[in-house]
Amino acid sequence: MNFKALILNLDYTPVAICTVQRAFLLVYLRKAILLEANSTFALHTVNETYSMPSVIKLNRYVDIPYKKVVLNRDNIFKRDGFTCQYCGNTKELTLDHLVPKAKGGKTTWNNLITACKTCNSKKGNASLEETGLLLNIKPYRPSYIMYLKDLSGNNYEEWKPYLDTKNIRVA
Repeated sequence: MNFKALILNLDYTPVAICTVQRAFLLVYLRKAILLEANSTFALHTVNETYSMPSVIKLNRYVDIPYKKVVLNRDNIFKRDGFTCQYCGNTKELTLDHLVPKAKGGKTTWNNLITACKTCNSKKGNASLEETGLLLNIKPYRPSYIMYLKDLSGNNYEEWKPYLDTKNIRVA
């Protein structure tokens, strides 16, 4: 069984993703409450049938240090959907500095994008204005919640209200 469950803190902020077995155990031991169950599947024992947890909320607040997504090549590609931010190509991807390093550009979330080799070569050491290239999406620092969403590998309908990025502050 490869199903996952979303764990929320007492204040309904997403904390982690765990296995259904662990989520069930937390609910069964009364350390968490079941907020959303998988509507398709259930857990069965010899004598009982239990709802399969999809979203649970901890019964006490757990202080978790601020988590941020690490700036690395793979996370830039994930943020940009593994597509060139100039032409939409998905082959031969590289990283591009919007403000070139040679012109003082930094290696930051807001200055790095995914680009195909062709567009990256076309841009070279020039600025966007000089090349006439247009970005599909402005680069941004992803939030930890967005990272959790991507980490799950699935789009669980039950999770959407709790991972709504419109209500989340991006640091």
